[in-house]
Order: sequence, then C-alpha cells, then structure tokens
Amino acid sequence: MELTERKRQILKVVVEDHIRTAEPVGSKAIAAEMSGSVSSATIRNELADLTELGYLEQPHTSAGRVPSPKGYRLYVNELMERQKLSMAETAQINESLQLRMDELDRLISQAGKAVSSFVNYPTYMAATRKKKITARRFDLLPVDEDRCIVVMMMGNNRVKSQLLTLQLRVEREQLPNLVNLLNTHFTNISTDEMNLRLMSVADQIPPQLFLFLSQTVAYAVDTLDSASQGEIITTGASQLLKLPEFRDADKAHQLISFLSDSKESLPMPEEGPMKILIGPENVSEALKDTSVVVASYDIGEDMRGLIGVVGPTRMDYATVAARLSGFAEGMTRLFGNLPPKEDAES
Repeated sequence: MELTERKRQILKVVVEDHIRTAEPVGSKAIAAEMSGSVSSATIRNELADLTELGYLEQPHTSAGRVPSPKGYRLYVNELMERQKLSMAETAQINESLQLRMDELDRLISQAGKAVSSFVNYPTYMAATRKKKITARRFDLLPVDEDRCIVVMMMGNNRVKSQLLTLQLRVEREQLPNLVNLLNTHFTNISTDEMNLRLMSVADQIPPQLFLFLSQTVAYAVDTLDSASQGEIITTGASQLLKLPEFRDADKAHQLISFLSDSKESLPMPEEGPMKILIGPENVSEALKDTSVVVASYDIGEDMRGLIGVVGPTRMDYATVAARLSGFAEGMTRLFGNLPPKEDAES
C-alpha cells in the first residue's frame, strides 16, 4: 500500500522524535511538530493506520508509538534527510586521523577509538581483501607413519605449512596421487567451493585418503579465510551503558560480550560504500534489537577497510551515516599518503 504524504510526514516525525528522546511519541507532540496544521484526532487515525501497516508499534495501550524495523527501513530509504558534515566536524575528523603509525592494525585500532568517541556508539574496524585469496599449489611432505607436513602456496605468493597428525595410516606411495588431486581440484577456487569440491571427490579415493584430504582441505580453508580477513577490532562497548535501551544490565552484558567474544559474526558487507542493517535484518541473534551501519574505504594493495557502528534501532542514522562517510573518506586519503608497508610475513 502506498503511503500518503501525510502518513510519511507523521512517520518521519515519530522516528526523529523517538531518536531524540528514546520515548514513545504521542499525537500531541506530533501536532506540535507539525505546527498545528493537522488536528490531534486526524493524527491519531493516521497513527492507527501506520501501526496496522507495520510501520509503528504501540508498547502500551495508552502510550504513544515507536517505529518498527519496517518503519526505520522506510525512513532510512526514503524519508531521512542526508546530512553534510559541518566545517568543525570535518576538521575534527581530519585532526583525529593525523596519526603517525607503523602498522595497519595499530592505525585501524586508533581510528576505531576516534570513530567511537565521535558517534558515541561502539564501533568495529576490519581490513579485508577485495578479492579472496586462493590456493595456488599444494605439496605433502611425510615425516613418519603418523605425521605429514602440508605445504600450501597461496595466490599472494606466501607459503604456509602445517604439521598434521594422520587419523588413519597413509602409505607414502599414495601421497603423490593425493598431491595431484589437491592441485587438480582445490587450487584457484574459493574456500566455499573447496568445501563443495571435497564432497564431489569422496567416491574417487579410499576412506583413509579421504580422511587425510579432509584434514588438509580444512587447514587450507582456515588459513585462506584468515589471510583474506584481518583482525576485527572493537572499541567503545561501554558507550552502550549510556543508552536507555541498555539500562537492563543483562541486556547490556549480552551485547558487550558479543562484541568481545563473537566479533567474527559482525556484519562484513562485501559491496557498496555504505550498508545500514536495522534490527532483524542482522543475521546474528545478538543484534536483532540493534542497528548496524557499516562504511568501507580503500586501503590499497587490494585491501579495503570497514568501519561499523552498533547502536539502538533509534540510532540517529543520518548523523551516523554522514560521520562514517567522513571517516571513510579520510581513511582512504590517509592510506593514499602512507608509504607502502613492508611485508615481513613469510
């Protein structure tokens, strides 16, 4: 159903008032915001329609309305006025990014603290590969009857190796066939494809070889995923304690624990400069009552960075989006001016 212009205007007022006050918004407050151009009775009817359509929720029978995730989504997509940073905000961002750094992780960590203090929400920072790293070549070096070294050259020319303990004995003369299988079927493909390919070759080799192949592929997948995804750094979790939504200590503790212990599950969108996920649009159960705004920036050398902000669904989306965009642009400029980082990892 297409919303009338008046319904859209009322929804916008409800969202922005709730963002500002964290309280349900009533018809009198809306009428005042609209300068008396619409009567309270008409506003109550429109609120009832918006609630029935799923854009608003009514926490208590006699209380005002609060936006639903559907209402926030319409607001973000169509009603939110895009903000431009003030000269003072731009200067503050640029000043916070004037950092003398020696390594990527330290730079990202300090930038994350700056973002969190600027938007007053928890933030997370990560560096990822624009293109996923794949395996280029495998080799297997027997050590004894029970152990073998897996050697993998990755697409970025780095070589990784791991000593694996065999769960079932594999004869040395069988290893060349296994190496050939690995190099034929498990190179130059994504880790998701590697897992699928493993199942497709199960009937081509004996069980003890398949078990060792599974160990090898599992090691390769973990190593390649780690190489493509850098460390995720979270900061500012204590900002949640300032918000009325997290006055409940258990609720605050659950989200703070998630940000600390399960940060690998935070949203990592692969495309687009900005992504806004509202409430249940987040896959993780721990984030179903929160919203996440993520911006990306260019690090260079086939790397991109992500800046994410986690907050309540009544987050001031326009302000957060503008400030994150400002930080992302600043980070891109900063990395463009940094000297190339020497690669000490073998």
